[in-house]
Amino acid sequence: MVKIGDITLDITQQNVAVERALAQTDNPRHRYLLQVYLRHRYLESAGRWEEILDPQLTVDVPHYRFSLAGRPHLELHGKEQVGALYKHWTDTDQAVFYVSDEQVAVGDHIVMGRGISWQQTIGSEIPADAGIDVDPQAMYLSKSAITMIWPYDDRGLLLGEDVWEFDPSVREYFELDPADVLTAEQAGELLAPYIEPIPAFDDTMLPR
Repeated sequence: MVKIGDITLDITQQNVAVERALAQTDNPRHRYLLQVYLRHRYLESAGRWEEILDPQLTVDVPHYRFSLAGRPHLELHGKEQVGALYKHWTDTDQAVFYVSDEQVAVGDHIVMGRGISWQQTIGSEIPADAGIDVDPQAMYLSKSAITMIWPYDDRGLLLGEDVWEFDPSVREYFELDPADVLTAEQAGELLAPYIEPIPAFDDTMLPR
């Protein structure tokens, strides 16, 4: 766990809003989308990015669009480009995300999340105009207010991600004590008990 001011961040609690939405959802299709969404998010921070690209979770040519934390707009097309980003984050321990104040909604072809993201970010990758004196070798938490829209096809496969920072005024960077930095391996061990298999897809999960 990491304490930032009055906030305590626990990676095992990163998806409480998704779990809450799932517990309150009866529609079979919506439940299925929330379950695959949940699995994806846990796998990402656990460093198990290859499993995200499994044909049971993601279409052959996903399309990702990011506008985040003062960085240039980024678009990724296909599993090779998407996988390269996930691999980079995992190899540099930047796939570790904490989440707070999140709200989650689900529809027949979409899951949406809105809240505060805290991503481990190595100093050398913080934008030059961040307004802080950065140690390029240190690890930071990048705090940002983001909205995520993830579209899905009729069979519940992820089509891509649209993620953007909706309020730049929330953005902050906090240098982490080395003892508070989670490695991808440590995150994987902590999250392993939360990663569940997805149910078999059947006709009750098709959009009506």
